[in-house]
Amino acid sequence: MFVHPFRSAIRFFRSTSGSLVPVFIMALIPLALAVGFSVDYTSAVQTRGNMQNALDAAILSIITMPSGTSNGDRQTALEQAFAANGGQGTAKLDSFDIAANGTATARASASYPMPTNFMQIARIDTVPVAVGAAVRKRPALVQTTFKVTKVSGYWNKTMTLYGTKFGATDAKPLMTITYTYDKTGDPKGYGTTIVDTITNSGGADITTTVQKQVCVVGKTKDLQKTLPAGTAIQTDSSGTKYGCVDTMYPANGAGAVVDVSQMSSLYLQMDVPSGSPKILKSNDPATSNRLYIGTSPTDMPEIATGKTVDIFTAVPCGQPGYQAWEDGGNTVPAPVSNADFFYTVTGKCDFNQRPSDTVLTQ
Repeated sequence: MFVHPFRSAIRFFRSTSGSLVPVFIMALIPLALAVGFSVDYTSAVQTRGNMQNALDAAILSIITMPSGTSNGDRQTALEQAFAANGGQGTAKLDSFDIAANGTATARASASYPMPTNFMQIARIDTVPVAVGAAVRKRPALVQTTFKVTKVSGYWNKTMTLYGTKFGATDAKPLMTITYTYDKTGDPKGYGTTIVDTITNSGGADITTTVQKQVCVVGKTKDLQKTLPAGTAIQTDSSGTKYGCVDTMYPANGAGAVVDVSQMSSLYLQMDVPSGSPKILKSNDPATSNRLYIGTSPTDMPEIATGKTVDIFTAVPCGQPGYQAWEDGGNTVPAPVSNADFFYTVTGKCDFNQRPSDTVLTQ
């Protein structure tokens, strides 16, 4: 005879012939608590993960604020960024410091008393969720100094340093090195090079000449008579005798000193009207292989084809770096001896707002 399962269940609970019902009910209580606790635990883990992501984003956003920003303003910005990224609870800036060498470090924490659901059965209304984050920002390039060592060739050319300010989209010229061939008639070709800085305070560009180099050729005796005393007379690979005279403005000047502290990006561009290609760029993988970068006048590897150059990392801090361009008269790859546009560039590094120099340490 068929017996409906529901009736069997009713008989089971009404039965007084054994003690299985109390045992069954008692077994359900810890099982229900375990399931409930696991739900609250899972919620706490998810909340903690969301808070960690929000705090990481928040501390990264305040480390790039201007160095003169007060800790109170950083705290406000941290709270706003934490909330905007979905963080729950309260975020706190525990410390912020910029060392003498420009290294910035910061620590922050966040806490949240997460309400529980099932754990309230055990009189646990909230569970404390806490996270922490730390960040370090390395010193970065804030100033560059360019100085021409030697430029030659039959082709006129101009190298320009371009920079894009934080929040801007257009790159502006910051410095130019312009070479003009003086029709010396020798196999290599020599001329006059002028280095200018370009500044702008909101109006028209202001161009200031900081270096002028004039290279002349001739016989040794003639050069000794015409060149200033002490000028080195050199012999190039073609056997041509030449000498170069530098005039600095002011007389004790170091070259083209360029403030790049407010720049989010930099690149070099070489314009060679008679060349092929006519425009070479450090950030163009098709033409950056005309650029040489190294640690000495003779050790300047050529940039590999297909690569781009980050000027911020290509300029060394506190010591001169050596760079050169091959203007297009020779095929590449080629040794640096084929280059005809040589200069040094020295960097000064300090705190900088560029986010690419920032890493999370916790």
